[in-house]
Amino acid sequence: MKIVFHWFFRAGKVALLFLGSVALLGIILAFTSAPFWIWYGLGTANADITRTPDYIVVLGGSGIPSESGLMRTFYAGIAATHFPDALLIVALPGDTADSLSSISKMRDELFLRGIPPERILLEDSGTNTRAQAMLIRELVHNYELRMTNDEFNGDSLTLLLITSPEHLYRAVLVFRKAGFKNVDGLPAFESDIESDISFAAKRLGGRRWVPDVGDSITLRYQFWTQLQYEILILREYLAITYYWLMGWI
Repeated sequence: MKIVFHWFFRAGKVALLFLGSVALLGIILAFTSAPFWIWYGLGTANADITRTPDYIVVLGGSGIPSESGLMRTFYAGIAATHFPDALLIVALPGDTADSLSSISKMRDELFLRGIPPERILLEDSGTNTRAQAMLIRELVHNYELRMTNDEFNGDSLTLLLITSPEHLYRAVLVFRKAGFKNVDGLPAFESDIESDISFAAKRLGGRRWVPDVGDSITLRYQFWTQLQYEILILREYLAITYYWLMGWI
């Protein structure tokens, strides 16, 4: 019993040291731009529009209204305007008969951006990227067969995927694995404001003994943003590993 307790104590100590080292490394990296560039690399690795798409696929994210849902819908509206002959597929699990469901709201958001309803198809069942790719293949197959009497041909049809930057690399690989040969990607990058947001605390009043961090954009914003990137990166690399092990990419 004493030996077992000693082993668990040592294992716990090693685990705490490891987690502490990882946390310290994360804090150090948050003072650099490294997390941003890793995140940016995930968003641009498979980002390319090499041909006119037949279908623009909007992966739903966290629903709508949400940051990811609105960002993806914003880019989908731009892409749909640029490629007026492409059909749009909104992929998000939900009840299409419920006007208040997230998938219905994403469709309505596209309506507001000038996309007519006849250009929009809904995939409402897939609960992960693999399932969405398989169900969209079936959706496209049925639509092509009904409209043109031609079955799905992964070599001839082109998809343009729109999703969050950290998700795009995996999403493109998943759809290619599902049988779509021509898959391009458009990452829904956010834009920073252009204005100088520094301030002088002494001009705004307050307690003089509190440090003035008005000129330190790193402490006020960039450090916390880099920490958020680190979480996105860690989650996405774990997801990529899982999908690779499952044979989905």
